Amino acid sequence: MPTVKLPATPPPSSASKSMKANRSSGTKPELALRRELFRQGLRYRVALQIQLQDRKVRPDIVFLRRKIAVFLDGCFWHGCPEHGRMPSDPTGYWHAKIERNRNRDTAVDGQLNDAGWTVIRVWEHEQVAEVAARVKRFVLSR
Repeated sequence: MPTVKLPATPPPSSASKSMKANRSSGTKPELALRRELFRQGLRYRVALQIQLQDRKVRPDIVFLRRKIAVFLDGCFWHGCPEHGRMPSDPTGYWHAKIERNRNRDTAVDGQLNDAGWTVIRVWEHEQVAEVAARVKRFVLSR
C-alpha cells in the first residue's frame, strides 16, 4: 500500500496545542474498557509490542496466549464514519494525516492476521459493556 505523503505542517494554533495534549494511551475509553474486562475476569497485557514483518505495533490490549490484539481507535484520529469530522484546513494536512492513519490501520490488521492474530478494532464511542462482551466472546472461543 503506498504511503500518503503529508503536506507541510500547518502553523501552530490553539487546535495544534490541543491535539498535542491528546494522550496516545491510558485514555478514558481505554481505561473504562480495561476495567470492565478485568471485572469480567479477563487478564491481558497493555501496550505489548508485537514485531511484525516490517513494523512494530502496540495494540491497546493484548491477550498474548490467544493471540488477540484489541485496538481502541479514536473517532477523530482514525476517521470514524459516524463521528469523525475533518477539520477545515486549507493545507490539507489533517485530511492526509487521517488517511495515512487509516491506511496504516489496514496494513497492521493484515500483517497481524497473516501472523495468526485476531484483530478487534473498537471505536471510542462504542458502549463499554458491549465491547467487553464482544472481546470476551473472542477470548473464550480461542
